[in-house]
Amino acid sequence: MQTQTRNLSALSTSILVHGTVIVVLWLLRIDLLPAIPDVVVETFFNDEQTQERFVKELDEQTEISETQNVNAGGVVSTTIGGAGTVQVAQTKIEASESLKEPDIQVNISDVNLPGQEFLGDDLGVGEVNGEVGAVVEGYGAALSRITQELIRMMRERKVMAVWLFDESESMKDDQKEIATEFHKVYEELGIQQKQDQEIKKKGEVLMTSILGFGNQINVLTKTPTGDVKKIQQAIQQIGIDRTGKENMCSSIARVLDQFTPLARKQKRQLVVIVVSDESPTDHVQIEQAIQRAKKAGAPIYILGREAIFGYPYARLRWKDPVYGLNHWVTIDRGPETAFPECLQYDGMHRRWDSFSSGFGPYTQVRLAKHSGGIFFMLPGEEEQLTGAGAHENRKFAALAMKEYEPLLLARREYAQQVTSRPFRVAISNIIARLNPNDYPLIPTHDPKLNIQQTHYSIEKAEFQRQAVEAGQRAFRAMTLMSEAIAILDKNDPLRDGESSQRWRANFDLIRAQ
Repeated sequence: MQTQTRNLSALSTSILVHGTVIVVLWLLRIDLLPAIPDVVVETFFNDEQTQERFVKELDEQTEISETQNVNAGGVVSTTIGGAGTVQVAQTKIEASESLKEPDIQVNISDVNLPGQEFLGDDLGVGEVNGEVGAVVEGYGAALSRITQELIRMMRERKVMAVWLFDESESMKDDQKEIATEFHKVYEELGIQQKQDQEIKKKGEVLMTSILGFGNQINVLTKTPTGDVKKIQQAIQQIGIDRTGKENMCSSIARVLDQFTPLARKQKRQLVVIVVSDESPTDHVQIEQAIQRAKKAGAPIYILGREAIFGYPYARLRWKDPVYGLNHWVTIDRGPETAFPECLQYDGMHRRWDSFSSGFGPYTQVRLAKHSGGIFFMLPGEEEQLTGAGAHENRKFAALAMKEYEPLLLARREYAQQVTSRPFRVAISNIIARLNPNDYPLIPTHDPKLNIQQTHYSIEKAEFQRQAVEAGQRAFRAMTLMSEAIAILDKNDPLRDGESSQRWRANFDLIRAQ
């Protein structure tokens, strides 16, 4: 009996002790993983900070530097970003101290970066395509960039530069400015030649020829020369071609045929530099000119103007020096594409606007790009340019314009791309159907789309005849435009499947018009 009582007492004691331990452990909980606190993130936008304005007077330096400048130069836009200045975006970035990432330092050994002497190595003419456009502030900036290109070539061999000047009357002021600035080319070359041993030992590294072109070529320097005064005099003697022809492509081909043997005989790199404010009249010969340039290994540099948006023509105001009367002269200034991609019609007659495209003329840009040269787009301020948009101070953002760049394909390849896509075919057919101009790159034209607006006769009978004809033309034009709208509506479902942002924009613009 005592043994049983003793066992029950031990069991009770054990239960009591273990129960007490369990209760204590339950009360003393220990979290093995720390609790993750809830974090509330709130964003506050500070008020826009007003940037302080300041003015600093800069000394204008017009003299040539006596030392080689190795600092970074101006920004060159490979997408031509519009009329005016080079677009450079400056952004102030404010970093919060509380969001800084940890600093990580990685020590890399045995990695040698190329020095400055290697960065200027020439890859060879024709090894890479040229630039589709470099926006420059004027002829001074363009000549400076061309000088750097010549210096790059001179490290390998001597150079023969052939300048082709457009003989249009509108180019006289431009020619005068180039003649004034031309001495800087040779002065900068002289500075470089003193400091660059590779160039110094080659002797007379640059020879220059001056030619004018219009309907034909006029040679103004009998032989290539390095005399700056002779070069300036030759530029000042450039005549005026009254034919209205700008046969740039055939002129380039003839120059290459004439000067390539001479350049090879003298072991010089041939370079062709064209100065013109118009698209070539003989644009159909562009591919022959490109093939000649590639065969000769001669890059073509072109100093030109911005193309009119989707239109081949612009108009300049010319005042008759005898009677003082204004005349409107039609010049070739576009388009920026292989074939026009915009309406040539404004609802009453052929377009009279001068809205800029943001790109250079197709023929000139393609010539420069595929020969290994550069197209320099000069500022768009032209006092004599007329029409809506002629003096509009628009600046295009280069990055935003990137997806609207024209295709610089050969016209045959371009046409094949268009005909393979019904959406683009529809747009092209509308442009051709509503075309009032006799333009060779558009298969049809309809002069009856030009409706008389002014200068009606004061004679009743003649006025009635003119009014009836204008009314009939207006009714017909309205019918054609209604049919064009129906074609656009029919092809609207294809718009979302079009890969080109430019062609979608063309569609939207035509519909809006």
